[in-house]
Amino acid sequence: MRLHRNLVFTTIDSLMAIFNEGEYADKVVARALKKDKRWGSHDRKFVAETIYEIVRWKRLYTEIAEVKEPFDRDKIWRIFAVWAVLRGYTLPDWKYFEETPVRRIKGKFDELSKTRKFKESIPDWMDELGVKELGEEKWTKEIAAQNEQAKVILRVNKLKTTKEKLRAILMDLDIATEFHTDYPDALILTERANVFLTDAFKDGLFEVQDASSQLVAYFLDVQPGMRVVDTCAGAGGKTLHLASLMENKGQLIAMDLYESKLKQLKIRAKRNGAFNIEPRVIESTKTIKKLHEKADRVLIDAPCSGLGVLKRNPDSKWKLQPEFIDNIRKVQAEVLENYSKIVKPGGKLVYATCSVLPSENQEQIKHFLSTEIGKEFTFVEDKKVLAHESGFDGFYMALLERKNK
Repeated sequence: MRLHRNLVFTTIDSLMAIFNEGEYADKVVARALKKDKRWGSHDRKFVAETIYEIVRWKRLYTEIAEVKEPFDRDKIWRIFAVWAVLRGYTLPDWKYFEETPVRRIKGKFDELSKTRKFKESIPDWMDELGVKELGEEKWTKEIAAQNEQAKVILRVNKLKTTKEKLRAILMDLDIATEFHTDYPDALILTERANVFLTDAFKDGLFEVQDASSQLVAYFLDVQPGMRVVDTCAGAGGKTLHLASLMENKGQLIAMDLYESKLKQLKIRAKRNGAFNIEPRVIESTKTIKKLHEKADRVLIDAPCSGLGVLKRNPDSKWKLQPEFIDNIRKVQAEVLENYSKIVKPGGKLVYATCSVLPSENQEQIKHFLSTEIGKEFTFVEDKKVLAHESGFDGFYMALLERKNK
């Protein structure tokens, strides 16, 4: 296997931006892929996958390369050399590789792979937290699963097509997909492909959405004609799924603190042909109070640590800090207490996170049910999705019902 100079240099530039300037990996990769129009799919795949791999295994590779932050260009080259050796590339006779200790790299990899925090390439605090909350055995399996490459999963937009029709359209484009009996709206790509360039995407026949995330809208048990509120809608992945399940009938209020995210939702909703969505920016507590006891269904897709979606966002391992998790638990408790008041008597609420930590999930629900507003709710059921068991993202969802007065 040969290394091509222009692809490697783009990779090095990208890693400098991610590691030294705090840029998000997905944004950097998207920019890198536009660098040279002559690149074919194989070239682009090399750039994207190499960047993500080195970000994912940053701690392991830096330990082997014996470099510490901040990373100058020479250090990034040493990290890249470790990746190349471990991936079986023959190092070209470039000056950057002149003193690469190939045998020592392989020996050090074998040695460090005996320790989980190096083998799975995670910060000490994250490893300790995982063991504390999930136990040694479960955390070992879970963090290993979180380091696997995420599958590309589509959610068919039933407002415009069916799963069978979409599969046939994609097959004509040489994009093969599989069904999964547990995920009624999911098509799983058998090989990665840039589905965003297809007319099927531009025509709103599907969205890219992980299988675990697709469970949430079903869990909320929405029906056409209801008034439904998505309180932390963001750019609207789950909102769009709810609109599809509601068959465009009824009112779907999508709320968020950030107007920019709701603008993205408007664009996506138009493409999807979802016309019952009403975006509302949360400008103050008044926005929430106006809706008290008005909704049949409420979704609280709460802000969280994201420790269930590390395979999708490997750079978050290095951006997350323990203080953030402490703070986010407080935010989750406040959000549950405030937004639950939107549910009308007899209505239902789903609290969801993309975290695998019980302290962000079932313990939040337990605490909520002991509060004054929480006592007005009955716990119905919850679902804990772990990556090592499902093969998809880690997720949590709890269904609560508000008692009739």
